[in-house]
Amino acid sequence: MRELVILGTASQVPTRTRNHNGYLLRWDGDGILFDPGEGTQRQMIHAGVSASRITRICLTHVHGDHCFGLPGVLSRMALDGVAHPVHLHYPASGDEVVRALVSVSSPGIDLRLHPHGGSGSVADGLQVRPLKHRIETYGYRLEEPDSRTLLPERLTETGIEGPDIGRLQREGALAGVRLDDVSVPRPGQRFAFVMDTAPCPGADELADGVDLLVAESTFSNDDGGLAGQYRHLTAGQAGQLAGGADARTLVLTHFSSRYGDDSAPLSLQAREKAPGTTVIAARDLQRIDFPQRRRWPQERTAAADPVDTVTPQNSSSRGGSR
Repeated sequence: MRELVILGTASQVPTRTRNHNGYLLRWDGDGILFDPGEGTQRQMIHAGVSASRITRICLTHVHGDHCFGLPGVLSRMALDGVAHPVHLHYPASGDEVVRALVSVSSPGIDLRLHPHGGSGSVADGLQVRPLKHRIETYGYRLEEPDSRTLLPERLTETGIEGPDIGRLQREGALAGVRLDDVSVPRPGQRFAFVMDTAPCPGADELADGVDLLVAESTFSNDDGGLAGQYRHLTAGQAGQLAGGADARTLVLTHFSSRYGDDSAPLSLQAREKAPGTTVIAARDLQRIDFPQRRRWPQERTAAADPVDTVTPQNSSSRGGSR
């Protein structure tokens, strides 16, 4: 299963209907929690998701609305007796704050700290890029490798069956038959998380060609001056980010309390800049399915229905930083 569970959508000030930040990405067998703000543990209960499913936690920066929920989540995981390692990624400059938050949580889980700085890979398939905020801030990009999907009818035509299928997958060719002859490309899926930033190259790199982009939309276009002053995005800038990057779905969030519950104008401003992108204004406790996998031209004209997938190692491996 791949889905995004929205735990909170407020920015600095929560409202009666919007909790502080919190986003749980369910990615096959992994649960990646992004920016758990105050109240995240309770929001998970309301959303019907278990803290024991979390395998990785990613903090963009250490402003309170993005990390003050960390002790509660870790304490709940300890209470539940979570046995698997939990990897915590965060900017190195926030190490003192993160360690303080960890110190007031209940002990008992195998928590592994991974401070990072600069661009690069922090785990299998997980990349970071610097953003442009008032303190050191990083966005995250999760990328699944491209692979291929086998076509049973073509396998039958070539007489390849049983253990020979595995050999063909491993070696790329067998008895004059190439893997490309009996399969079609399977594009990997991509996800990006961009919080608290002014427009910058790092945001563009993170968003490039993703299937699902979560981006802050703190201010309306009418308050562009405030967005520039505090280094946040307007709804229009979030839309421009998604449209320029050819992102398939844009999830707007991190809304200023000044706009109340009405996010429709912000959605409209974003759509005007990204007419080819599906735009969703996030609501607390909402579940957003990952978009269907992209299909390449060869796949649309394939004679057989692809049912057997050749998949590399899960891109959100539970291993530590690399």
